[in-house]
Amino acid sequence: MTSLLSYLWPWRERGLIARLAAREVHARYRQSWLGLAWLVLTPLAMLSIYTLVFRHVMRVRWHGVDEGNLAFGLRIYAGLAVFSFFAECVNRAPGLVLEQPNLVKKVVFPLQILPWVSAASAALGLAVSGALLVGLAVLANGSLPLTALALPLVWLPLLPLVLGLSWLLAGLGTYVRDVGQVLTMAVSALMFLSPIFFPVEALPAAVRPWLLLNPLAWVMTGTRDVLLAGRWPDWGAWALLMAACLLLALAGAAFFRKVRVGFADVV
Repeated sequence: MTSLLSYLWPWRERGLIARLAAREVHARYRQSWLGLAWLVLTPLAMLSIYTLVFRHVMRVRWHGVDEGNLAFGLRIYAGLAVFSFFAECVNRAPGLVLEQPNLVKKVVFPLQILPWVSAASAALGLAVSGALLVGLAVLANGSLPLTALALPLVWLPLLPLVLGLSWLLAGLGTYVRDVGQVLTMAVSALMFLSPIFFPVEALPAAVRPWLLLNPLAWVMTGTRDVLLAGRWPDWGAWALLMAACLLLALAGAAFFRKVRVGFADVV
């Protein structure tokens, strides 16, 4: 159990995680002319495109709300920012070990930190999206509700969620190479099964509890509540979600620890 808890709290490897995450971010943008500016330009472009398509081309209105273009776009982007972080971490997970054969051969390298590195590099984009959401929410509404202070807590369950899935998928994907192909389709389907382009309230009452089994649904709804509606999260539901995500992280860590002994034979 002590070993598994070190997966969830890799304090001794924090410097290594930070260096590897910084190297990933630098490698991603070093060949581009605008560099890190893409961290801001990409979400702004996505916000503009989705607002144009859904608001003006498809004539969509948010369920039960009549509001301007910016406020409508923020509702969509609040869900899209959460999903983008989740999708980036999970889609990369099956190849985390396969992409680092030189590290697998090094007995002393802590392979379990690779999901942490992936989550840390993706978190930079999520942080930029959060800053844009806050800034644009002030622009759209003229002020920011006090409940916006709860946004980091609303997003906190995402960390154990993506870590647990990453350990599971990284361990499985090292042995079964088809996992990545299947996962791409599953994540694409999840995008339309999550309340990104619609609120949970738009669904029939009988269907809503099933949608809320998707942990992303609660996080997306909570993001809109604290930033745009001025409502505090349901702390009881938050505690249950956090506990479930932590259990998933422990299960993923246990699986990764069990199967990692054979990585060097298949990489």
